[in-house]
Amino acid sequence: MTTTRSAPQSTRSTPRHRGRGAPSTSGGGTAFAGTGTLVRFMLRRDRIKLPAWVCGLGLFVVYIGAALPQIAPTEDDLAAASPMLSQPIGRMFSGPAYGMTPPTYESFFAGGYTLYLYLLAALMNILLITRHTRLEEQSGRAELVRANVTGRHSRLTAALVVAGITNLAATVVVAGLALTNDFSPTGSLLVGAGVGLTGMAFAGVSAITAQLSEYSRSASGLAGIVLGVAFGVRALGDMAEQGGSTLSWFSPLAWPGQTAPYVLDRWWPLLLPVALAVVTIAVAFALQDRRDLGAGLLAARPGRAEATPSLGTVWGLAARLQRGPVLAWGFGILVLGVVDGLFTQVMLDSAGEMPEALRQVFGAEQLADGYMSFLAVFGGYLTAAFIVYAVQSLKSEEDSGRAEAVLATPTARVTWGLSHVVATGVGAVLIMLVTGLAVGAAASGVTGTGSIFGDAFLAHLNVLPAVLVTLGVCTLAYGCAPRLLAPVGWALVAVMFFVGNFAALLDVPDWIFRLSPLDYPAQVPVEDIAWRPLLWLALVALAGVVLGLVGLRRRQISARS
Repeated sequence: MTTTRSAPQSTRSTPRHRGRGAPSTSGGGTAFAGTGTLVRFMLRRDRIKLPAWVCGLGLFVVYIGAALPQIAPTEDDLAAASPMLSQPIGRMFSGPAYGMTPPTYESFFAGGYTLYLYLLAALMNILLITRHTRLEEQSGRAELVRANVTGRHSRLTAALVVAGITNLAATVVVAGLALTNDFSPTGSLLVGAGVGLTGMAFAGVSAITAQLSEYSRSASGLAGIVLGVAFGVRALGDMAEQGGSTLSWFSPLAWPGQTAPYVLDRWWPLLLPVALAVVTIAVAFALQDRRDLGAGLLAARPGRAEATPSLGTVWGLAARLQRGPVLAWGFGILVLGVVDGLFTQVMLDSAGEMPEALRQVFGAEQLADGYMSFLAVFGGYLTAAFIVYAVQSLKSEEDSGRAEAVLATPTARVTWGLSHVVATGVGAVLIMLVTGLAVGAAASGVTGTGSIFGDAFLAHLNVLPAVLVTLGVCTLAYGCAPRLLAPVGWALVAVMFFVGNFAALLDVPDWIFRLSPLDYPAQVPVEDIAWRPLLWLALVALAGVVLGLVGLRRRQISARS
């Protein structure tokens, strides 16, 4: 009888071939494996968004260079306009006001407008980093990518590389187009470098907030809070003293302004955003090592054991989902409106020496009334932007599958869509009306004129139908072609802003003015209310909502069409 003995098995595991689909996340450089592939993938995905941002920054420079000679054709006109920037309220909005005595077109551009280039660069990078890091983890796509040969730090590294490429492009475009305005080379390079380095500093800040929260909105919101605090600290510091005070140096938004382009041309303040970018990026990588994929370092707040009765209805759910955006956008628009209202007395004091082109913007002889009308339209731009942002939540609910869960209950598509549209519309109305009251209170307080209070409120009420046209257009785009929602909505806001601020100075054709809903209402309180345009605007808004809901009812949900 023969006994068969099995061969002894080795206790050491057999080496396995690592194929393309196996993850590689340990050891040395493998933590960054696949970074180059991810960089190319992110650039491919953002082939429209990032060039649009960079071109927008460049067009802003071109416009200011073309508009300043139109607003102030002579040196005397430019000097007459400079107090609006050099006084404390003006410095709050524009920066430390170097080179305002006497100003040149270069120093006026740097003192009055470059701050907004830095703000836009910061926003661009906040959205870029959050989109390619936390949003990818939240959606589950990052986990699928990690199943391939990619390292633990590859995605964050790739996002930062893309941010670096974008900021370099912004630097070159802004500096190059400033040179085309016949501005000096050194100052132009400083402005361009300030834009790029401010962007990288906030890319680092966003890389940190992406590690803290589990959700993309919270991550971008935290970075936005940092940006808001930076703006507030800079504003207070620059208000305290022309050229900035000690407090100004605690804000990343103040550092590029302290280079004083076209005046002092100092390079060394740009070392501060470089240092901030290096430190924040290093901290972001360290924090990423301390968390699991998809998790955040800040624990999510546990929900209530039982939902409130209102959440048992689709209307209550829509109101709850829109509550955060309404409060966040509303607070920002309200604060900006109050500050603008406090600027009223400065406008009146400088009216006698204000350039004629600038007086026309604010209403010529009726400067206070014209300024109230201007502030109402400006609030309309911002509220329209809120509407675009809020309606996009419908697409987010659909893409995430949450809308499908709601529609699995006895809830009609039209009811679900209408609940979000109504919540957004009510939020927009509240934002405009409360802002109108706040602007009126601030303006009447500094001027001592009680009638301004009612004029400001009436002016904001007057532009409401035009603002709500944005809601109709966005609802129509979402209902019929969801992929066009963001491009169409933001394009409409851009057109409204361009027509309201730049079109008259550039002498564009009349049909371009008609593209903006805000061009149709009368200029209250300079003019009496014209009811017919308001009625037509309201009907257009209503028609857009109705057609959008019809399209939602007819198309496939989650089709990503």
